[in-house]
Amino acid sequence: MKLTQGTFSFLPELTDDQIRAQVQYCLDQGWAVNLEFTDDPHPRNTYWDMWGHPMFDIADAAGVMIELADCREVYGDRYIRLSAFDSSPGWESIRLSFIVNRPTSEPGFRLDRREGAGRLIRYSTHSYATERPAGERYGDDA
Repeated sequence: MKLTQGTFSFLPELTDDQIRAQVQYCLDQGWAVNLEFTDDPHPRNTYWDMWGHPMFDIADAAGVMIELADCREVYGDRYIRLSAFDSSPGWESIRLSFIVNRPTSEPGFRLDRREGAGRLIRYSTHSYATERPAGERYGDDA
């Protein structure tokens, strides 16, 4: 199973050259780029850990790619997401976000169904990865 979140989620994995081109596009638009990582990629987990500070004043994608390489060196066994923030009036939100690194094994999600009164049915997702403690979710035997 491949986790599908972000702008390019249904495409094959982007190469570093393709990531660099997307980063340069973001920088050319004046958007600030940041990197985040997590070992709990549940779709409603919007609070990923940030790698360093947002890169507001970088003009060349090479600087972002160096930060990405450093982040992969430390957290290469987790999901890493690149986001681009547009601070211009009227937007002031994320314009682009996509996964740039993922663990070698993605255990997936389970869909839980609960029936309530009458014909009420509620669904929720459960990440198999969260059955293990944080920091140990994507080991060799996951």
